[in-house]
Amino acid sequence: MTCQTAKPKSKPYKMADGEGLYLEITPYGTKLWRLKYRIHGKEKRISLGGYPAVSLANARKAKDDMKRDIKIGIDPVLKRLQAAQTQALSGQLDFKSMALEWHGKQMPLWKSKHANIIKHRFEKYVFPFLGSFPLADIKPLMMLSCLQKIEKTAPDLSRRMKAACSHVFKYAIATGRAESDPTYGLEAAMKKFKRGHYASISVDEFPQFLVCMANYQDRVHRQTFLALKLLLLTFVRTGELVEARWDEINFEKAMWVIPAERMKMNLPHIVPLSHQSLALLRELQALNAHRDFIFPGYYNPKKPMNKNTMLVAIKRMGYNGKMTGHGFRALALGILKEKLGYPHDIADRQLAHVPKSSVDRAYDRAQFLVQRTKMMQEYADYIDQVLKTYGDG
Repeated sequence: MTCQTAKPKSKPYKMADGEGLYLEITPYGTKLWRLKYRIHGKEKRISLGGYPAVSLANARKAKDDMKRDIKIGIDPVLKRLQAAQTQALSGQLDFKSMALEWHGKQMPLWKSKHANIIKHRFEKYVFPFLGSFPLADIKPLMMLSCLQKIEKTAPDLSRRMKAACSHVFKYAIATGRAESDPTYGLEAAMKKFKRGHYASISVDEFPQFLVCMANYQDRVHRQTFLALKLLLLTFVRTGELVEARWDEINFEKAMWVIPAERMKMNLPHIVPLSHQSLALLRELQALNAHRDFIFPGYYNPKKPMNKNTMLVAIKRMGYNGKMTGHGFRALALGILKEKLGYPHDIADRQLAHVPKSSVDRAYDRAQFLVQRTKMMQEYADYIDQVLKTYGDG
């Protein structure tokens, strides 16, 4: 009896071909190729399609292919299921969908502000050019063209977006929906770019800057001057300063505790307050005690003061391109080490830099707090002494 002439019976029956391959004929006349096999000690079956759509020769070829997989421990049923899932997922996802899925996975690890920035950059710089393309269709040259458009005006951002796109493709590869990362090696075709440091005056230029700042206070809004002075005394990041709230300040303990959600490394940071810093805060309290923010916005006091306000003041003092709000941090580090003789570990910890050692990171952020408290007061006193020496008295 051949496959073609096999007739249906009252019950299903099989026609064996050998090595587990057989044709099953149902009472309704349907003829189905099946393969019986054993893997990991279990007997299993898999369908190879119906006859005559799948010929005997094709059924035998499919059997041979599956036997080779079985020999190396690959289950044909699981392989087929995985292929079907991969095809379904890859068919549904273009780059935009994949990027948004990756973004959603990262959001619990990011601050909301950072998450919004990353999403905005994708929407502005990448999605209009690559968003609608299936992942498999995006080639290195397409990726490079997109990045070079960004590079024309923002070379640093082009590298950030290359890294972000690479993360998307690596996520797609890890989840079985892409086979390669088209961003790999593209830096060789991009412009050379060296990221500069924030502008900051040197330790030797510090006395002149202090005198200039003191002489400038009558020409600037009092709150702006107090912000600059407190930034000088605490050398926190500008964003951390302008977003400070009164409930973070403990006047009795002379301590400012910046909560983790406002810190760059997402860890709480303790700032010991010198007598000079406390005096500034008491003056600010007289001005803004009824506000949530220590430095409320001038036009909308329910929001913090714009940190660019301090940068504008520094420029008007004559330090455009020479000093920034962030430059106070580098300056303070230099003074603490060169003029006051503090070791790098203690000074650097006050800048809220996370130690490179995983062991050090495990310790409480209040490590060296006694030394840091003493250091912050000596630093404030040093500033007063410099002003007394180089100022008008």
